[in-house]
Amino acid sequence: MVKRAINYIQILQKLKAAGINGSPPPNRTPSNLDGLPTLEHRISQIFDIINKPKRPATNMTFFVMYDIESNKVRYNVVKYLERQGCIRIQKSIFLADISIEKYNAIKTDLAEVQSLYDNHDSIIVCPISTDLLQAMKIIGKNVNIDVVLKNKNTLFF
Repeated sequence: MVKRAINYIQILQKLKAAGINGSPPPNRTPSNLDGLPTLEHRISQIFDIINKPKRPATNMTFFVMYDIESNKVRYNVVKYLERQGCIRIQKSIFLADISIEKYNAIKTDLAEVQSLYDNHDSIIVCPISTDLLQAMKIIGKNVNIDVVLKNKNTLFF
């Protein structure tokens, strides 16, 4: 028997039908972030986006930020964003530099997530230019970095 693949929205619709609220996610402690890369690795991923030598003109750089109460929904949103090529840079913040088509699909899918169940959640999708990303300041444990890179200073006489 061939198993038919289902898309992300169909998975969430099945979760809704099964009852999203009140049940813990399978095989996962709700606040376990052991899979989150180190701060240094996440900073390196940000630099990789900023310094991409031949960034396609059709790419969109954006943040996805969320405040989702349900552990099950939050877990599925995280996995979905990771599969789409987004980079987790904080517990509830992702950064991506992907095609405009994928950007639009992510916005559509996350809007669908919001409409599937009664909630007080918020999901913010915020486009950002790489110029603004370069002006970012990263502050953390043993880290204090101005992300301004490869800026050319010209001295006129």
